[in-house]
Amino acid sequence: MPGQRERLEQLGMEPTPPETPTKPKAASGAFERGVAALAQYKARTGSVTVPRGHVETIVIDSQEHAVKLGVFLSNTKSRRAKLTTDKLAALGLDWATV
Repeated sequence: MPGQRERLEQLGMEPTPPETPTKPKAASGAFERGVAALAQYKARTGSVTVPRGHVETIVIDSQEHAVKLGVFLSNTKSRRAKLTTDKLAALGLDWATV
């Protein structure tokens, strides 16, 4: 509250600056994992038509990651206006170029 701040400043205490929220790095990593999983799926099957319940396992830096590829594509398609989907368009997703 402003009144409390003023009284604390009069006592010689300085307020700490408010923390700025940071977006977790995992969010961008999740997108990259999804793109990698789609590329792997396309290389294996020759198609980018993925069932919604499909889970693709990819290996990054000697660690396995289970990517819910069907859910990733569904979510990405619904958010395509907010994303840069060049990587997805390069894999052959028609809706990524719209």
